[in-house]
Amino acid sequence: MNEDRARRVVDVLRERGVDAQMAKAGVYQFGIRIALGDGREAIWDTDGSAGLEAQVMRDGMLVGFVPSIEGSEDFDDAGVIDAIARTGYDQPIATRRPAAPPPAPPLPRQGGVFRRFLDGFRYR
Repeated sequence: MNEDRARRVVDVLRERGVDAQMAKAGVYQFGIRIALGDGREAIWDTDGSAGLEAQVMRDGMLVGFVPSIEGSEDFDDAGVIDAIARTGYDQPIATRRPAAPPPAPPLPRQGGVFRRFLDGFRYR
């Protein structure tokens, strides 16, 4: 996932109340980190593959995963957002819910007032 797409997806997820942050896995490798609230976090799409998948981590240890979602290599931003929002992390092998949960109160954008400064003024 490229940096701009990851930023757009994180912004929309945060508007829906999902505690999402941009994950920087390496040089030009970006993904989405979702805090699950119980010490676990889901790290989506940092491996550079075409499909959308995630690892569920707790304290740096793999405790679950989201298998590659079929057809996700063709998803637009709305499809990626829906897939992430509909994922249920209750089991070690995560499943997709039939419908996304209702939106929670929005969270502030990541970076706040200094966002453009921290990102080097690369976008508007």
